[in-house]
Amino acid sequence: MHLVSLVIALALLEYFVFGFLVGRARGTYNVPAPAISGNPIFERYFRAHQNTLEQLVIFVPCMLIFSHVVSARVAAGLGVVFIVGRALYMHGYVAEAGKRGPGFLISALAQVTLLLGSVIGAAMKVIG
Repeated sequence: MHLVSLVIALALLEYFVFGFLVGRARGTYNVPAPAISGNPIFERYFRAHQNTLEQLVIFVPCMLIFSHVVSARVAAGLGVVFIVGRALYMHGYVAEAGKRGPGFLISALAQVTLLLGSVIGAAMKVIG
């Protein structure tokens, strides 16, 4: 379980770094708070950060459930894939919105695997 905790903490650290990048972009592209629009590059940083938050709401509980009902090591591995996917997503999105797809796909596949594994694993525990 410590490995899963470490991976979740790394995902949250990544999200924190993304927030720092948004703040830096706010200054670089002169988008004063509380505005969230005004410069396309800033907006891409902002959207990538927000999308990551939206994904974390699913990711964190699925990591915990999957690790409990299927495998902590597999959950941790899928979590690392998610983190790498999110980094690629941020990098691609900031470069050009149309380049966010590969990172999104990588993180989404890890997340769907965690979600379906959690549902199936929990169902098997209930049935068996």
